[in-house]
Amino acid sequence: MNGPQRKHYDIIVVGSGASGLSLTQLLALRGKKVLLLEKHFYLGGSLTRFRKHGVAFDTGFHFTGGFANEGILHNMLTVLRIRNQIEPIYLDDPKSNRYVFEHDGQIYDLPSGVENLKKTLKEYFPKDTDGIEAYFTLCKKCYVEIMSIDISKDTQIPRKLDEDYRSLADVLDELIKSDNLRGILSTYCMCYGVKPSEVSFANHARVAYGLYEAVARVKNGGDAFVDAFKKEFENLDVDVRLQTYITECREIKNREVGYFVLNTGEKVTCDQCVFTVHPKTVLETLPHEHLSKAFIDRVEGFEPSMGFFSLYCLLCSDNPDEPLVPTITSFFPDPDINQLLEPANEKATAIVVLTSNEYVKGKLHKVVTVLESSFFKDVSAWQHTSLKKRGEAYKDYKQDRSNQILKRITNFFPEYKDRLKVVESASMLSYRDYLHSPDGTAYGIKQKMGQINLFGRLPLRNLYASGQSAVLPGMVGAMVSSFIISHTILGGVPAGKIHNHIKVLKKQLYIPTRHPPG
Repeated sequence: MNGPQRKHYDIIVVGSGASGLSLTQLLALRGKKVLLLEKHFYLGGSLTRFRKHGVAFDTGFHFTGGFANEGILHNMLTVLRIRNQIEPIYLDDPKSNRYVFEHDGQIYDLPSGVENLKKTLKEYFPKDTDGIEAYFTLCKKCYVEIMSIDISKDTQIPRKLDEDYRSLADVLDELIKSDNLRGILSTYCMCYGVKPSEVSFANHARVAYGLYEAVARVKNGGDAFVDAFKKEFENLDVDVRLQTYITECREIKNREVGYFVLNTGEKVTCDQCVFTVHPKTVLETLPHEHLSKAFIDRVEGFEPSMGFFSLYCLLCSDNPDEPLVPTITSFFPDPDINQLLEPANEKATAIVVLTSNEYVKGKLHKVVTVLESSFFKDVSAWQHTSLKKRGEAYKDYKQDRSNQILKRITNFFPEYKDRLKVVESASMLSYRDYLHSPDGTAYGIKQKMGQINLFGRLPLRNLYASGQSAVLPGMVGAMVSSFIISHTILGGVPAGKIHNHIKVLKKQLYIPTRHPPG
């Protein structure tokens, strides 16, 4: 029986990133009383932008697919009742998506739209015409052959694809002759942080095909999603608690938690609790005496995905009132993406340069954001330090990285020389500490071929796991996991069948560049 000091909720949701916000909304729309817990002092996780000198910069959400042709993101936002509050800005300029290979100086401008993209690639790589056609045919098969479903209802189990058991690297080696083309077709590995040799071709296709159809930024970035959810919560039975998290699970009987103790000292009960945070944070929260060694070993064995060293810049130009054309320019020192995404790689890194426009009180600010591939070994010397207390050697590391990145950028964009003002820089430690992430990675755990992620019901039976480490990384993958979990909790999908339903909702998957904070 609940003591007088224990407040009861139907559902507790832990974590307020894209998964937690979506799940809270879905459950509250069905009349559930939801407690949403967020460890930080603001909602949204890496969706939330940060501001310097009044200008907004994107922390983790930079662009996405899934809007075009009423794609999966469009459909999920519609079910969540926030589609009209989100305004996509399509990157449809001929030079909006550019690939630069520094080893041979080759530059490739690639258009949106699958047919346009295929045509352009065949012009660049005429000896690979058949391979290009075969690659996109296989991508489309993985993207659409999984049964069409209504994400607001129960679904059926799709058939398993052969491509779930083949790596992206194996398929490209079989189909494609050109090293640069293999590099281009592997570059969306940067959007989920797994090497081509480790990711299944099917998962790669579920991620990449929506981006091949259309890439879009969103007006006001990730803040647009957070603000839309906050507005909806005002009219629902949602209790949002910031700087609050679970410290203990108590009165465990018949493998169910009786009540939770919060860091505030409060005791709360619920019918179900869903963790949408990193799997290792989940493991830290659960009492190990109620977990099997196999479960603990499995979660501890998950490998970290890649991260980023980021520069946030303002561009001063001769035409201060002329907006930038929003673009994504990817620089690769070598077409071997496997090598570039190898943590032990000591060679030059991959970088992505994004341009956008922000207005503050009517004044235009031209924003240049740079993301450099990074791994925790790069900052491990300071892993036991905290924000603002990392010492001079760390400052020197950040300055050196910034200088090298700026040199590479200005070699290609000479018009940027002496005109880029670095407003802020962020390492994986910045992302770790600002976002309360275990390791500061961009995409949670590395989702490798054949791996069983932490998703669905946990060993304590009224607890569940969801989030971007569950189905596919990034905002859309995180949201998809919440739709599946909501169906389970509301009775639409049997808990025992949940892993089958992952493949159902992987149908149209896009994937965004979901990178950490600033």
